[in-house]
Amino acid sequence: MKYDLVFEGGGAKGSVFVGALQEFNARGHEPARLIGTSAGAISATLIAAGYSPDEMLAAVNEKLANGMPRFSTFMDIPEGFDEQAIEDSLTFELFKKVDIPHIPPMIEGIVDRNIFEILMQMDAYREIFSFVERGGLYAGKKFLEWIEEKLNAGGRNLGNCTMAEFHSRTGNDLSVVISDTATQEMRVLNHRTAPDCPVRWATRMSMSIPFIWQEVCWQAEWGTYLGQEITGNTIVDGGALSNFPIRMFTSRDEEVISVMGDSDPAANATLGLLIDDTLPVAGSGEAAEAGGDGGQPGSLLDNVKRLKTIKRIKNLADTMMQAHDLAAMKTHKDEICRLPAKGYGTTEFDMSDARLQALINAGRQAMKAYIDGQ
Repeated sequence: MKYDLVFEGGGAKGSVFVGALQEFNARGHEPARLIGTSAGAISATLIAAGYSPDEMLAAVNEKLANGMPRFSTFMDIPEGFDEQAIEDSLTFELFKKVDIPHIPPMIEGIVDRNIFEILMQMDAYREIFSFVERGGLYAGKKFLEWIEEKLNAGGRNLGNCTMAEFHSRTGNDLSVVISDTATQEMRVLNHRTAPDCPVRWATRMSMSIPFIWQEVCWQAEWGTYLGQEITGNTIVDGGALSNFPIRMFTSRDEEVISVMGDSDPAANATLGLLIDDTLPVAGSGEAAEAGGDGGQPGSLLDNVKRLKTIKRIKNLADTMMQAHDLAAMKTHKDEICRLPAKGYGTTEFDMSDARLQALINAGRQAMKAYIDGQ
């Protein structure tokens, strides 16, 4: 049986999809259309590129030479910023306004520049600069390299494909959800809406969790969105506006049809894979530090997330995100498989092998229970 699959966002918790898909395939089911947000966009993209659940498992289990998960490299501190970016930054402008005692005015500008250059050699300061100027602590370049590599692997050669080229070569209908902060709109990228957008950048934009990864500016060469010019617009994680876009497969609204095409929603069954933070994961061991959000205790990421302002913004964003999808989730509750992820962090990319395997097993058991209950 074929299903239109919806993948929720959840960062590192998205590894639970691997187990769910193993059981889904083992029962003889196949994906039809695919849509995802954040981690869900990554899973949807790999499936659309022809990845089997076992190949996805191998990608999840990939290790560095030091034994750490390759996923841990996704928290990549920016290597540096060009001179113009520094000169135009609010951070440097404020720094120049600090009056350093006993420094003659004629050389104060040179001293300011030298001190700032020394500060920018520090990882922690580049994180702060990135957070203030680019909207996130981490660059996201390592993820971009990873997804391009995976799209090229096995002779696929899809790493540089646009959405239109990807659809033409695979025949698969892939949609990726992003949030446009310039227009305060959710956007769904696919071969109909954004044919010239590179697939690798679509997934990179969708996983840009605010304050964690740098925002992405829409480039002119990526073309228009539904004929609308959006060059220069700032894009972040699709989950900021819709973390579980099941409505895009079930609604017959004109707006949805313009984005998803005039397909009969009843042509295939719809199945939503929802990451449920209230369902425990058997054998997971201790929960991630700081309420399951990952980040080493005392690290800059850990400290930033403890700031009251950031906590308030996060809570507000979570509330808005859940409210947007809540009505559709209630209406289609029988088409949703809830995957356990209690105690796992959105940014816990360095989870142990045991915790990772427990999460994958939980996903498989949840899908088994869902299918058996139909």
